[in-house]
This record gives sequence, structure tokens and C-alpha cells, in this order.
Amino acid sequence: MGPLTGVLGIVALIALSWLISENRKRFPWRMVASGVVLQFVLALLFLKTPGVAQAFNRFAQLVNGVIQRADAGAEFLFGPNLMDPTQSWGFIFAIKVLPVIIFFASLMAVLYHVGLMQRLVAGLAWLLRTTMGVTGAESLAMASNVFVGQTEAPLCIRPYLPTFTRAQLATLMVGGFATIAGSVLAAYVGILGGTDHAQQVEFVKHLITASIMSAPAAFVMARIIVPETEQPPDEHVHAAPAGYQASNVLDAAAHGASEGLKLALNVGAMLIAFVALLHLVDWPLEGLSEVPAVRSWLDARGIDHLGLKVILGWVFTPLAWMMGVPGADASAVGSLMGQKLVLTEFYAYIDLGNMLHGPDGATISVRSGKIATYALCGFANFASIAIQIGGLTVLAPERRRDIVSLSVRAMFGGAFASWMTAAVAGILIGS
Repeated sequence: MGPLTGVLGIVALIALSWLISENRKRFPWRMVASGVVLQFVLALLFLKTPGVAQAFNRFAQLVNGVIQRADAGAEFLFGPNLMDPTQSWGFIFAIKVLPVIIFFASLMAVLYHVGLMQRLVAGLAWLLRTTMGVTGAESLAMASNVFVGQTEAPLCIRPYLPTFTRAQLATLMVGGFATIAGSVLAAYVGILGGTDHAQQVEFVKHLITASIMSAPAAFVMARIIVPETEQPPDEHVHAAPAGYQASNVLDAAAHGASEGLKLALNVGAMLIAFVALLHLVDWPLEGLSEVPAVRSWLDARGIDHLGLKVILGWVFTPLAWMMGVPGADASAVGSLMGQKLVLTEFYAYIDLGNMLHGPDGATISVRSGKIATYALCGFANFASIAIQIGGLTVLAPERRRDIVSLSVRAMFGGAFASWMTAAVAGILIGS
């Protein structure tokens, strides 16, 4: 079926979200239609429309150039030798990637302080509000999710959280799971693009497109899973800085760097823990691989040893194929999708980076790598459930019961939204 397999993926993901819906009788046909159409329009605009696509590519080059400036700060602290991946020690994640998070968090804080990010957020919020018929607070929170993290975006609409309907609350949560923050986007570029400047620019373009496209997808999945059955309160909201109000640019930069350090340390700690836990789970599975009957079964299928990645690949292979991934790569991409859910998107992106430019060369096609980039672009994983519950219950303690009861459904809704974005991208991107 080729690229059009993605149509099957879109239908399958909508069906999966309907299966976990709180009210299957109230299917939001208009929301689904407008959301899917808007996804295709955004993808065509950024990736295929002459003039716009070229301008977006120039913007991606600019963003990548900004990201590269993080190396200057890291080199000052660690020295030029450790920053050089061609040395015998190769690519050091803690040196090359984590400093980028600190730098980009500081930059985002400055851009919020000078008012640029508010304009971008307001523009995207207006687009979502006018095309999908959602409320101002919902559209503002969803647009904020595209640029900042899942715990920072709700700060923009904090006064409205106590009066949110259950469906609006679900939309806020699904949006947090379906998108990524600007600070970690910069880190993913380094992981996926390696040292190739052209590849870095390409992944900047796809990651930004993925996060923007996932906003309407999140509305679709949220409204299917928790249909609106109440009358949302009437409100008129405006884009505002998320959280800390800096006194000047230097204060904003310093506070952003401090927040970036917390995020970088958190990412490093999670990777240490989850990689170790993965190997712990794999330990008995590898032992099982040596049982003669199991060994024969694995050898017949060309599998070296049994492990969590292999099992996740089996589970998610059908979905990966329906998103447009070629059959030869469906198991590998399916494994990445499972790793993202069970572990984190950071771990999955590192594995994807190894598949794209490992020591033995690429092990999956360029097309599969692009689709996987879209599929992994979101915070939907089990660890993020605790992060969202903790962040939102502080902002709206009176809604704790709703937040907790929605959390697992919202996480899967965010995953479905990212995968639907990947299916749309799979229809449009070439090989």
C-alpha cells in the first residue's frame, strides 16, 4: 500500500481511542474531521508548499545554528577534547546533550521575558480556536504545550483550572503528553542529527512540525476519550509568560539556566535508572533465550536473544506498519514506540539515533527514521503520569480526583496523538 498505509493507521488510532472512551455514544465527528484536516494542512504547509517549505527550512537552519551555540558554553566548562566525538571516547551524552538543555531553557526564558514566545503561542492558539471550535483557555494551554513543558503550560491558565469541565481537563492533560518542550527539542536534534549539519537541520524541521501537528491531534484524541457533556465556562484569555516573572533579561537567563539544570539532572537520573532497570529485566529473559526449545525458536526467526526491546517490537509492529513504516523496519520502530511508553522518549530517541548513524551504519531506512521521529515526539510515558499528577494537583488541588482518574487515559491519548501525527507524516514524506 505504500505511504497510503498511513490512512489505515489514522483510522486504527481513532478506533483505539474510541475503545477507551468514557462515553462511546458521543463521538465528536466535527472535532475529528477538523483536527485531521488541520494536521494535513499543517504538514503540507511546512513540508510541501513551495515558498513556505523553503522558508521553514531556513528557519530550521537558524534554530540549528542557535542550538550549536550551546557547544561554546559546554566547551568552556569541559574543554575542547571532551566535546570532540571523533576522539577515542566518542560521543559522551552527558557532555554533548545535557548542556544543550540548560542553554535552551535559558534562551526560552529570555524569549518569554521579551514577549516573543507569547506572540507565537497566541498565534497558534488563535489557529486552533478558529479551526476547531475550542475555548480560549484550551487553545492557549495547547499552544503553550508546543513550546514549553507539560508542567509549565498549565500555569498560563491557572485561574481557569478549578472551573474546567472534565473534558477540558482531559484536553489539557492529553496535550501535555502529546507534545514536547523547546528545551528538550534541542537535545533531540543532537541525538538524531549526530555531527552532520544537514541532518541536524532536517531533524529540527521534523521535530518542530511534529510538535505543532500534534496539537490538533491531541484535541481529537482528548474529545474522543472524554467527550464534552457540560457547558464550558465563557472566558477570554490572553497569552502570558509561564511561571516566573523576571525583573530583566539577565534575571530571566539566570532563572532559565537554573531550571534547565534541574531538567538536565532529571533527564540524566532517569536515563541511568531506566537503562539499568531495562538490563535488569533483560537478564532473566536472556537466560530464557538459552533454553534449547526457545533458542531454536529464536534462531528460526533470526533473533539473537530475547529481551524487552524484542517483545515490545512484537507488540507494536502492527501499529508501526499502519503508520507507514516499511515492513522490514516495522519491528524496530515498534520497539522504539514501546520503549517510549515504558521507559522515556529520551531513551527511545537515543536508540533511534543509534539506528540512524551507529558504528555499523544505518540499520533502518531514512523514511522509517523520519516516521519514528514523529511517533516519539511527545512526553507520553508512564513516568510522565506522576509528573503531570504532581504538577496539576499543586495548581488545582480541588480537581485532584479528576486529574488522577484521567491520567492513564490521557497518557494513552497523548501517545495516540503522536502516532496519528506520524501516520499523517508517513503519507506525505518521501523515502
